[in-house]
Amino acid sequence: MKVFFRKHWVNLLIVILAGLMIVPQTSVPIKVFFQRLIMMAPSELEASEVKQLSTYKWEIKPIDGDPVVLSRSRNRVAVINLWATWCPPCIAELPNFQNLYEEFGEEVDFYFVTAEEASIVKRFLQKKKFKIPVYLETTRPPAELQVSTIPTTFVIDKNGRIVMQKTGVARWDSDEVKEFIRILVEE
Repeated sequence: MKVFFRKHWVNLLIVILAGLMIVPQTSVPIKVFFQRLIMMAPSELEASEVKQLSTYKWEIKPIDGDPVVLSRSRNRVAVINLWATWCPPCIAELPNFQNLYEEFGEEVDFYFVTAEEASIVKRFLQKKKFKIPVYLETTRPPAELQVSTIPTTFVIDKNGRIVMQKTGVARWDSDEVKEFIRILVEE
């Protein structure tokens, strides 16, 4: 028996990992762990890739509160993150966003937007102890913010230009991102 395990330990390890990846209670934390290992800072868009926001007419609703319109962020820097509680890359980057929000929450408008039910999101935020401003999507976003993959994050400058866009997991509290946002706020 000892010889069998010594010869086939790699195969056994693969079978155990595959089994853990099938069970939702273990697969999400494992996926989040690996997503955090590969996170890198997002980069500024090239000048040719920058898009102008066509409208600020996008209504979203805070988990507890009255709907707001994105136009309240006109002439301000805004960070918009489209995410979900069931999405491992979304979960992996939320601690970084919490850090970024704590540092720039007064100077930058943050919108963490999900299409999920409020009760599910509230439970998730309480369990994870996140204190970020979460909104529920009530109407379709402007065309420039419509995507089919989450997480997707947009950084919009004071002139309504999308100057950073990242789909997938990223390290949003990196020194590079903080410096970039600091420059946008001071412009």
